[in-house]
Amino acid sequence: MPINAFDGDTFVSYIDISGFKSLMQDETKALKALDKLYQCGYETIMTQNGENRVEGIFVSDCGIMFIRQNEHQTSKLSCLKSLLAAIKIINKTMVESDLMLTTAIAYGRFIYRDRIEIGGITKSPIYGNAYVSAFLDNEKGNPKIEPGYCRILKQNLPDCINEAIDNSNDKILRMIRGKDGDKDHYYYYWMAERPTEIKSFEQKYQDAYHLKNKEMLRALKGENY
Repeated sequence: MPINAFDGDTFVSYIDISGFKSLMQDETKALKALDKLYQCGYETIMTQNGENRVEGIFVSDCGIMFIRQNEHQTSKLSCLKSLLAAIKIINKTMVESDLMLTTAIAYGRFIYRDRIEIGGITKSPIYGNAYVSAFLDNEKGNPKIEPGYCRILKQNLPDCINEAIDNSNDKILRMIRGKDGDKDHYYYYWMAERPTEIKSFEQKYQDAYHLKNKEMLRALKGENY
């Protein structure tokens, strides 16, 4: 299904397969990972039934998804929730295939032009500060985004979103949290079903990170496993 031209303020997410450069050492695994991402993205977009339409462009090892508000001009809050719901589905599906993603979300102007085809060349121009911000945060953001995480840039977020995140009891919004040592982002804990599970997840994630470092030290020391 082609994407119609878009020019306006919206939420944009940039999704990337974690560790894809390593996967490329095995062509079969790399192709399977790409196929899984494209299939998952396509199915998520085509089967959605929310009030706002999530649209996406998937190329190489990444995906760009944005919200096109419905004709009734629903709220920015409902738009964010629709995007987060799609992101949760994609992440959970990819994890089942042992593939992790990183996801950065930004709010601002997003421009997608109709395809231009000239002499066998296809162009799909993408512009806007929201896309650039999401891309840069995923690739070079500080702190570095960890595999599996989804975060939202606070910069340019509408006041109504900040207020809702701080005060709402909504099922999705309750899974958004700030993080110690990071004043620039909110984190969306798609992997948890209840707020009470967030702390436990963070602890398990940190334990796994420390265990990885421990195993690397053992290898460097030449210790037997």
